[in-house]
Amino acid sequence: MLYWLTALSDGGDFFNLFRYITFRAGGAFLTSLIFGFLFGRPLIAVLRKRQGKGQPIREDGPEAHLAKAGTPTMGGLLIVGALATSTLLWARLDNPFVWIVLGVTLSFALIGFLDDYAKVSRQNTNGVPGRIRLALGVVIAAVAAIAATYAHPEELQYQLALPVFKDILLNFGYFFVPFAVIVIVGAANAVNLTDGLDGLAIMPVMIAGGTLGIIAYAVGRVDFTEYLDVHYVPGTGEILIFSAALFGGGLGFLWYNAPPAAVFMGDTGSLALGGALGAIAVATKHEIVLAIVGGLFVVEALSVIIQVLYFKRTGRRVFLMAPIHHHYEKKGWAEPTIVIRFWIISLILAMIGLATLKVR
Repeated sequence: MLYWLTALSDGGDFFNLFRYITFRAGGAFLTSLIFGFLFGRPLIAVLRKRQGKGQPIREDGPEAHLAKAGTPTMGGLLIVGALATSTLLWARLDNPFVWIVLGVTLSFALIGFLDDYAKVSRQNTNGVPGRIRLALGVVIAAVAAIAATYAHPEELQYQLALPVFKDILLNFGYFFVPFAVIVIVGAANAVNLTDGLDGLAIMPVMIAGGTLGIIAYAVGRVDFTEYLDVHYVPGTGEILIFSAALFGGGLGFLWYNAPPAAVFMGDTGSLALGGALGAIAVATKHEIVLAIVGGLFVVEALSVIIQVLYFKRTGRRVFLMAPIHHHYEKKGWAEPTIVIRFWIISLILAMIGLATLKVR
């Protein structure tokens, strides 16, 4: 919205700054961060009052989690609110990629909100049935995938770009849409599975979102793509503003989610943020790189899949408990130890993902 202030510029004054994506990204970050600090405590107070007993705690989970009973959920509203406000304020609203990523985020946030509301109102861990959540997610992701395909340059439509191999494009044809749906829905559910300890999911989301934002900015500039030998996707640079807003909103939320958490993000936040990561990856043609940058989420999701399949086949478990962060809890690791080590792993994976831009 503020981009239109450039109409008041003569090319050498303050208003000219709004032409620059990096300036507006900084503004989005600060706006989102301030939003989180201003509205965090009032929102938590409202959630605590409305929810009463807070988020239901799984009885079969680690015993240490029973002490968290009464903690309110739906804290994702703070992140999504900060993210949406900042993006609408600082991004170019005539950019299709901004609306695609923001639309996926808000839509998945709604699914998560309905799921959280069902859990809190019934005071059990059974929210919206999984099949309904999955079906809604698939529809949203399909619409986003089709929109992104039409927003891409003709030579990149329905194509899968491979990291490292600069000249290889795999033509998926119309199968690209189902593939993109898997990326978006898979990312949303993987982040949802990771959100099991105080602060565990939000920092890796911020790291992955920031990394993808840098990639979006790079592939949206023709000079950068020529230097790096990556595919040019005009318009994706505006996604950096969304990513900066995500980072700021994430920090604002982490202020209240740091152990011991005053609020949980719930499915409202985890599904929204995971969907956002998937949508950015599809928009920038870096779906494979998402699996690297978000490798922690991939491992968390795989641990659940492996556990379920192996148990059905043999009646035994591979992990003491899945997702894998609960396995380490059962082994006696302290919660802060797991969280910080997983943050470190996420940062390492992000650096590897960024390196794929130059390793060609």
